[in-house]
Amino acid sequence: MSKSFGNKVIEFYKELKDDWDIPQGFETLFPFRESEVMRVMTSFYGKYFSDAGDRIFLYGINPGRFGAGVTGISFTDPAILEQYCDIPNDFKKRHETSSLFIYEVIKNWGGFESFYQHFYITSICPLGFLKDGKNANYYDDRQLEKAVEDKIVKLMWEQIQFGANRQIAFSVGKGTNFKKLKALNDKHGFFENVKPLPHPRWVMQYRRKKMDIFVGQYQNELKKAIRS
Repeated sequence: MSKSFGNKVIEFYKELKDDWDIPQGFETLFPFRESEVMRVMTSFYGKYFSDAGDRIFLYGINPGRFGAGVTGISFTDPAILEQYCDIPNDFKKRHETSSLFIYEVIKNWGGFESFYQHFYITSICPLGFLKDGKNANYYDDRQLEKAVEDKIVKLMWEQIQFGANRQIAFSVGKGTNFKKLKALNDKHGFFENVKPLPHPRWVMQYRRKKMDIFVGQYQNELKKAIRS
């Protein structure tokens, strides 16, 4: 019997290590060794990814302190995990801005079961990074980016084996994240096409009053991807 998509996700994170050789001044954000994180991840991926079907991948940058850096689940904060996914947890129930936008996308799609039947949200780099106690993107520092690139490529290939739709993937963000994902894809041929979507934090910080428009953009692009 073949493993489910969700089982493959959990195995990946159980085997992931944070012993990366990174420049001085940075530290890794690695929640996956915590038993509560693995418990809620197992519940989440068991609930929404219990089949072996392919998914279209959406790539963020790397985990941040208040979302995936807490729960282990991309763009899913502790409050959303408990309130809307019905997965109780011991984390402090604070919202993360990007998670709120992604929740609106999922709600407008028709709910978590329907959305995750088609899509898998992850990060280009599955480890997060901190500098001076604040979030750091892997590409913010050239030395850091160079130090982690080989790991990123290896781990992207491993995640594709979960069951990726190789025709298309999306960058969650139209700026540097898309530039970096496109460059990696051009070099390594992960997907036939990579398309950008507005970054949730940008929407919530600068265009919140027009959030419905950007939720609609997500709906349109994701529906086109399913039909193609």
